[in-house]
Amino acid sequence: MSRSEREKMLSGELYRPSDPEIQAELSATASWLIGYNAALPGERRRLLLERLGSVGEGAEIRPPFFCDYGFNIRIGAGAFLNFNCVILDVVEVTIGDGTQIGPAVQIYAADHPRDPARRKSGLELGRPVRIGRNVWIGGGAIILPGVVIGTMPLSELAASLPRMCLLVLLCAVIPHDDARLIQGESGRLRPCPLRFLAV
Repeated sequence: MSRSEREKMLSGELYRPSDPEIQAELSATASWLIGYNAALPGERRRLLLERLGSVGEGAEIRPPFFCDYGFNIRIGAGAFLNFNCVILDVVEVTIGDGTQIGPAVQIYAADHPRDPARRKSGLELGRPVRIGRNVWIGGGAIILPGVVIGTMPLSELAASLPRMCLLVLLCAVIPHDDARLIQGESGRLRPCPLRFLAV
């Protein structure tokens, strides 16, 4: 039995976003977003529970907020997303307990084939994004498909470099009590304690 385009999308396989079932889901989410973005603060939690995959106690998303489907988003207890965040959730996007996300952050689980011919055919795919507990992501950050952000000791981060090299080129989450050498304006390396290091 062949799988539906929606099933392919949810499993991270190549799928056709023009499929009628997928288009109906996008339309339903667009309608929901109109209501959510116009809702008073006291109404927002009920609306989040109505559309998102899971919403922890005390989680907050300030409008305006934008997403593709909503049902692939899981937000932990006490997590906070500031104004104007975008989540392209063609597959699961997980945001851990206590995570703070600044304004205008964009989280992309949606991806496209790298081969131009395949991309031109209209096929798309998704790669899950996982953000751990108590992570801080500054305003305007863009998180690409397949990225995992979480709390880990530097030794574990260094051990995982070969499989995480794209993530490391974009950003690395550094525990606040560790010091890293970064290049200062003078061009010399200097020690600097950081919570978040963009490289």
